[in-house]
Amino acid sequence: MNPLLTRDPITGGELIVTRLESPSSGIVIEGRFSLGWIGRLTPEQLAFVELLVKNRGNIQRLAAELDIAYNTARARLDEIVALLGGPPEHEPRLDRRQILDRLAAREISVEEALRLLKGANYEQRK
Repeated sequence: MNPLLTRDPITGGELIVTRLESPSSGIVIEGRFSLGWIGRLTPEQLAFVELLVKNRGNIQRLAAELDIAYNTARARLDEIVALLGGPPEHEPRLDRRQILDRLAAREISVEEALRLLKGANYEQRK
């Protein structure tokens, strides 16, 4: 069986399903069916979401499995969230090193650094 095509290979536009068939019963259903949110994702994005679910939403484990940096995995997830109409991030994510560098450069206060570090620790545990 071929993998699901989610976009028109010529125009990149939406595809619709017009026929569903059960191999076990032989029943055939014809009509016009949307692929829903799945139809908005590329095959690569679908594979990413599949791995994310298999890793129970743990981005660190997903990044390790794909052999990519956590921030790269997070950026891919943020792209998918934006594509699906999810809420935008209100504040850019900083890693611990960036927060400490900003504190050392006196760009932020100790209190702000602690707040950001708590957020960074929370994100790393997800």
